[in-house]
Amino acid sequence: MTEHKLGRDVFLALAAVGWADGELDQEEADAIVRTAVEEGLPMEVVEEIDAATKTPIELGAIDISNLSKADRLFVYAVAAWMTRLDGVTVDQEKEALDGLGDVLRIPERPRVHADAIAREIAELPEGDRPHRYDLPRLRKTLETRLEASRQARLAQGEPE
Repeated sequence: MTEHKLGRDVFLALAAVGWADGELDQEEADAIVRTAVEEGLPMEVVEEIDAATKTPIELGAIDISNLSKADRLFVYAVAAWMTRLDGVTVDQEKEALDGLGDVLRIPERPRVHADAIAREIAELPEGDRPHRYDLPRLRKTLETRLEASRQARLAQGEPE
C-alpha cells in the first residue's frame, strides 16, 4: 500500500463540515490544524487551513481531483466523527455530511463503513476527544480494510 499525504483540500473539506452548523468548535478546529501539521504540510498551507477554521468555508471550495479513494473515505470518516464531537448532531451537520459524501463521490455503503470505522476508533480506550483521537490509526484502518475489500473482490473474480 502506498502512503498518500493528505493535502490542503482534505483539511478545507473538514473545516467546511465543521462549519455546517454555523459554528466550528475550538476542539474540532484544533484537530484539523493539528492533523495538517502532523502531515507535514508547508506552513503557508497550514496557515490557510487555520484561517478556514476561523471563517466559514463552503463545500464547493473543495478540489477532490487529487484525492485517492482512501483519502476521500478518510475525509468522510473524520467528518462523520466531527459531527458527533459535541454530542449533538443537528440537521445542518447531517446535510453537510451528506453533501460532503456527494462531493467526494462516495456511495452510501462505503459511507456507512467509513462512519462505523470512525466510531470504532472513537470507542478505543484513548477516547474520542480531538487531542486523543487516533487519526493515523483511523487512516491506517481505512486503508487496510479498503485493501482487504479489494482483495476479496479480486478473489471472487470481480474486475478492479
